[in-house]
Amino acid sequence: MSAHAPASGDRPPLAHRVPDLGAIELLLAVARLGSLGRAARELGVSQPAASSRIRSMERQLGVALVDRSPRARASPKRATAVTDWARRVVEAAEAFDAGAQALRGRRDSRLRVAACMTIAEYLLPGWLIALRGQRPGTAVSLLAGNSAAVAQRLLTGEADLGFVEGLAVPDGLDASSSARPAHRGHGPGPSLGAQRRAVGARELAEAPSSCASRGSGTRQVLDAALAGYGGLAVPLLELASTTAVKAAAVSGAGPSVLSELAVGEELASRRLVEVPVEGVPMRRDLRAVWPTGPRPTGPARDLLALARPAPGKG
Repeated sequence: MSAHAPASGDRPPLAHRVPDLGAIELLLAVARLGSLGRAARELGVSQPAASSRIRSMERQLGVALVDRSPRARASPKRATAVTDWARRVVEAAEAFDAGAQALRGRRDSRLRVAACMTIAEYLLPGWLIALRGQRPGTAVSLLAGNSAAVAQRLLTGEADLGFVEGLAVPDGLDASSSARPAHRGHGPGPSLGAQRRAVGARELAEAPSSCASRGSGTRQVLDAALAGYGGLAVPLLELASTTAVKAAAVSGAGPSVLSELAVGEELASRRLVEVPVEGVPMRRDLRAVWPTGPRPTGPARDLLALARPAPGKG
């Protein structure tokens, strides 16, 4: 570095030293059309506004670019180099815009969704059918797992939008509510059909049961509800999906706590019966989640709208 060269930290930011893209386009239009008035009309701005923008550009660069004759032509001697550089800036901006459009196109042609088992099995099919009606060209992939796995896929970039259940929003994610189904105790019809009496929290905590594995939203709700009663007894079975827990209950492997979303058919056919539980709040939000930051856009935004509970519900 020479003794007279300023340190890079002493120079103002590049945005303060280089004219904005609109001014550059205006200068090129003046050079192409031969007058400031024609350039202003082509770009849809008033001539005074165009003249002010050119003067601001000249002050910024320290170079006269347009003569001050009545026709306000570009100055061929002084502006040639600037317009040559300006064309390169515009070409680079056009390449930037084309690349951004390509990224948007790729983004809008696919949607990767991660969801907890209950939502994946009982809610997402209807939402995705509706989304296909709005965006028939979007390819959707669905990854199902417990709420902890959904959060991990979002944080590692494997999914664009997630749906979880539980008591809290996982760290690193933003959320909006989708629904608020209840959890209720259920038992196999043949053995409990005649026993509709309500059970208390302690009895529920001590009952050997089939339940969802740790990390699922349903298990979080159950563990939190029973924490003041000694916690959940050692389960007979810990299963990875709602369907498996429900099948275990139907087969007689003990009572289970399941979302009301999952058991409508089994209750109607009396393969399961609902056992009232007293003093145990087991409602929780189903949430749409995404990495902390801006709300989703493109098909993820549309799916988020479809999943939003209707006014007065949830």
